[in-house]
Amino acid sequence: MNKPLLALISIPLLGLAGQAVASPDDEVGRQRVTRAGTQAPVFGARENFTGRVRVDPLFAAEMAIPASGAYVTFEPGARSAWHTHPAGQRLVVTAGTGLTQEWGKPVKVIRPGDVVVCPPGVKHWHGAGPRTAMTHLTVTGVVDGKSVQWLEQVSPEEYERDATAALSPAQADAALSSRRRAIPVIGAAAAGGDPVRLRSALAQGLDAGLSVSAAKEVLVQLYAYAGFPRSLNALGELMNVVEERKQDGVHDEMGPNVTGPLPQGAELQRIGRENQSRISGRTVDGPVFQFAPVINDYLQAHLFGAIFERDTLNWQDRELATVGILSTMPDVTAQLRSHIGASLRVGLDVDQLWLLAGSLDEAGMSEAGQRVHAAIDWHLAQQGETQRS
Repeated sequence: MNKPLLALISIPLLGLAGQAVASPDDEVGRQRVTRAGTQAPVFGARENFTGRVRVDPLFAAEMAIPASGAYVTFEPGARSAWHTHPAGQRLVVTAGTGLTQEWGKPVKVIRPGDVVVCPPGVKHWHGAGPRTAMTHLTVTGVVDGKSVQWLEQVSPEEYERDATAALSPAQADAALSSRRRAIPVIGAAAAGGDPVRLRSALAQGLDAGLSVSAAKEVLVQLYAYAGFPRSLNALGELMNVVEERKQDGVHDEMGPNVTGPLPQGAELQRIGRENQSRISGRTVDGPVFQFAPVINDYLQAHLFGAIFERDTLNWQDRELATVGILSTMPDVTAQLRSHIGASLRVGLDVDQLWLLAGSLDEAGMSEAGQRVHAAIDWHLAQQGETQRS
């Protein structure tokens, strides 16, 4: 990224300093093309934003057009502080559901295609909803070298009160249920070999309506990623938790088991190969599989065949579990990134994956949450134009 652009994007949007300096028109009369993905993203300064905010710069202010542009993505619950723009601002929502508020007026919900016109000097804030991320295109004017005046933060009390008033209960809770948020936490705690955190996650999941059969299925699937010892130990913890709850008068829903017999032999291999291709988005091949073909045979027959054909969990829930499991391992970045893509292919969305990462953070597994955040950021950088179109 060139220095004038970095200065312009980081200063008015992220609040790293007090003034914006427009770049000179060094190629007057010539068309310029800046390729997608060639400008590094930057992240919102804590003093001016709450939560995680990513800025993908597009263009800097120039003499001819004194305005800068960027895509700004707010993760669920993230928002700007109150602020004003001396030359005004235009926002175009491109993804998700967000909120904006003018000082002294009710919060407004904004959705893809909505345009927000903020006149010069109007005090306002904008950001994501509590359970949904939001991306908008921003075009911000510059006057006398300045583009923004930062003010006080939007307090958690203000945000929760006004967001609740603006959003219906269905919208606020739509992204990922408590039952489903428990799945990656259970997977992560089990894969990390943390019995205390696992017992807590299992209890929370059961309280949220996760059936015993579904919890067992998460821990059976664990063996394919973290090995039989972790899987067996975790199943023992689940057995103990269920028995202790029963002694306390809590009778958890057992849930359904697998319906019908599974295919065997060559038919199971064929189904596993098809499932693997669907989840991966392509036929899986490469040097490792050519070097040791048997490992792909096992992946297809055991994981994508025998496990993914079991209908105790659907594929979305299985990917929630897989991402949680992989998030605890510092040396499987490529696989975690791959399963972020797989999660999207089976019908989860970025909002839900951010909530997954947040659930890991809330459970005290911040390093795991950070790995998921990083994998989502990587995926968006690779597929950014598709995600924002």
